[in-house]
Amino acid sequence: MAAVVLVTGGTGLVGKAIEYVIEHEPEGSRFGKLPGEKWIFAGSREADLRNPEETLKLFEKYQPTHVIHLAALVGGLFANRERKMTFLRDNMLINDNVLHTAHIKGTKKVISCLSTCVFPDKVEYPLTEEKVHLGPPHSSNFGYAHAKRMVDVQNHAYKEEFGCNFTSAIPTNVFGPHDNFDLKHAHVMPALIHKCYLSQKNNTPFKVMGDGSPLRQFIYSRDLAKLFIWQMREYESVEPVILSVHENDEISIRHLANSIVKVMNHPDKPEFENELNDNGQDRKPASNAKLMSLIGPDFKFTPFDQALEETVAWFLQNYANARTGQYYA
Repeated sequence: MAAVVLVTGGTGLVGKAIEYVIEHEPEGSRFGKLPGEKWIFAGSREADLRNPEETLKLFEKYQPTHVIHLAALVGGLFANRERKMTFLRDNMLINDNVLHTAHIKGTKKVISCLSTCVFPDKVEYPLTEEKVHLGPPHSSNFGYAHAKRMVDVQNHAYKEEFGCNFTSAIPTNVFGPHDNFDLKHAHVMPALIHKCYLSQKNNTPFKVMGDGSPLRQFIYSRDLAKLFIWQMREYESVEPVILSVHENDEISIRHLANSIVKVMNHPDKPEFENELNDNGQDRKPASNAKLMSLIGPDFKFTPFDQALEETVAWFLQNYANARTGQYYA
C-alpha cells in the first residue's frame, strides 16, 4: 500500500519546504515523491491540534500511514520569556494529541520535530543526541523546551508499551521562505531581515539587540525538508537525530546581520545595542556526526550565502503576504 503522509504544521516554514522539495525533486528519487504516494499538508485552519476531537477528525479524514509532526506554538527569545506557561501547555497538548491519535489509529510511523533548546543549559559541547536529558534547559525558554523534551519520553514509552514506531528530529536554527517575520515573535534571522527592510524603507538605523557575539548553526529549510523525508523513509530507531550543518559552520549574529545588510544592499552597517542580557545563550553547537554517518557523504547542504539570498528574495517578493503575527502552523 502506498504511503499517505500527513504533515502537521504543513503551512509553516518547514512544512512549506517539504512541499517544495516533494514537488521539485524528480519523482521516484531519494527526496522526490514516490509513485502512488500521497502528501497532505495540514495547517491550523484545518484542525486545532490542542483539541483531541479535532485531532481525531483530522486523522480519520486522511487515514495517514505516516506523520511528520511539525505543528507547534513557536516564537523567538522574547516570546518564550514572556509566555512560558502558554508555550508549555499548548505544545504538550498538541504533542500528546498527535501521538495518542497516531497510536489508536495504527499509524505506521511518526517523526516529531524538536529543537536544540531541549538540551541542558549546562552541558559539554558539542551537543549530541544522548545528552538531551542530562540537566534542565535554559531558563529563557524552559516551557517550550520541556514540552518538546517530553516528546522523546513519550516516543520511548509508546515503543516500549505498544511497539509504536515513533521517533524525533532535532533541527538547529531553521530559516527560509515562508518563515515568520514578525518583529516580536520571530526567530533571530527573519526578525533581522524584517528590521533591515524597515530600516532601509524608513531611512532609520538598523539596530540589533545584544552585542552580536552569540554563535548559531543555521540550516536552510529546504535542506531540512530533505532530511525529514530521508528520516521518514530510511531511519527506523526511536532515538532522536540532530539535523544540522557541521558544528564548525556556526555563524555569529554579527556576521548574520552584516550578511543581511549586504544581501539587501543596505547603505549602512548594523548598530549593535550591546545589552548582554539580550544575547540569549552564547552558543550551543550541535554535532551532526550521527546524521552524516547514516545519510552518507553524497548529501550536501546549500551554501549559507545562497540560502540567505533565496530567503531574502522570497521575503521581498512576498512582503504583502508574509506572516507577521503568532500562529499555529
